[in-house]
Amino acid sequence: MPQQLTIGLFGFGVVGEGLYKILLQTPTLNAQIKKVVIKHADKIRNAPDELFTTDADELLSDPEINVIVEVINDTDAAFRIVSTALKNGKAVVSASKKMIAENLPKLLLIQEATGAPFLYESAACASIPVIRNLEEYYDNDLLSAIQAIANGSTNFILSRLFDDGISFSEALETAQELGFAETDPTLDVDGHDAAYKLQIILAHAYGIICQQNDFLFSGIRNIGLRDAQYAREKGYQIKLVAQARKLENGGLAAFVLPQFIKSTHPLALVKDEYNGVLIESGFSDQQFFYGKGAGSFPTASAVLSDISALSYNYRYAYKKLAQNKGGLGLSDDYFLSIYLSFEENTPIPLHHFESIEEWHREPGFNYITGRISVKTLWRNELWRQRGQSLILLPDAISDKPSTRRDTLKASLEAFLN
Repeated sequence: MPQQLTIGLFGFGVVGEGLYKILLQTPTLNAQIKKVVIKHADKIRNAPDELFTTDADELLSDPEINVIVEVINDTDAAFRIVSTALKNGKAVVSASKKMIAENLPKLLLIQEATGAPFLYESAACASIPVIRNLEEYYDNDLLSAIQAIANGSTNFILSRLFDDGISFSEALETAQELGFAETDPTLDVDGHDAAYKLQIILAHAYGIICQQNDFLFSGIRNIGLRDAQYAREKGYQIKLVAQARKLENGGLAAFVLPQFIKSTHPLALVKDEYNGVLIESGFSDQQFFYGKGAGSFPTASAVLSDISALSYNYRYAYKKLAQNKGGLGLSDDYFLSIYLSFEENTPIPLHHFESIEEWHREPGFNYITGRISVKTLWRNELWRQRGQSLILLPDAISDKPSTRRDTLKASLEAFLN
């Protein structure tokens, strides 16, 4: 890679404009934006008019442009841009987590065929350098578990619901007003965004390439004030956690679900639009990373870091992919300890539970806690229905069935039948 980095930028929204402003303040990087592709030419922007074009080929075929930076919201267009740029021998930096997660196998093949570097630090946890650390610091370490608050929008909503006592809809509206959530928040609040990021993390942490339907995931749409009240009474907080953990049976548990977090847990410190990642390894024990997970400059700073890395010819080695040839894979052979709140008169299939610890009933608020297999959760959609809140208990994962007879479960079934 030549020392001079000439950039073709796709997208001038929150992240694109943030990157433009940051590059103006970092002249020592010796990188400049030559052209920016935008969709609407008539929109007023905070940059010279001659910088903009609506013609993608003008950037992709320009021999002077040696770096393409892609920060747009259109997944299909983003893949066309990235794949074309790589095939044209240009280095590429992307922030499109959905595009990367859905197309990573294809992108790996293109990188191998062309030798062009493709970096996407900002696609995992915005300002937190999780991918680079997994690639370099933990390249030969044995990672036992990763837990991540990887979506700033949902963490902001949960913080407001928990700390301010406002409803989910009110918290979502506040997040949208502040620019932390999209007008259509589906990808965030239903867990898709965090699941895309988990897919990317799994590739670099464990060498596992997968799609979203390969693991269990959900969001926070059904979490209510009574769930937050339960958490406060127990000394917990509620977080949407993307996580992976090695099982004793040799597989890997991976999922994205809301979870009660103890006040002593590092993720309990992660508030509002911030992200946090806790890595447990065989050699370095626990390490915690914390930083902003949403906003213009935090995300643009990760893009800038990738651009800077290109100046010294950095590329991902995907070392864990090479180490995991036919080895570790995703498992559904384990149990989760859950809390399930539900509306009165909702039929709860108690026989689906491996064990039951607690049953609470009062007007307007009912919940049950117990252990259930992941296979059962995958098959049973009841807990996804409106009025049902499924939240993991702390230390939720086990790959061993219960060794004791659960008298509470037996007595409840006898009573209800």
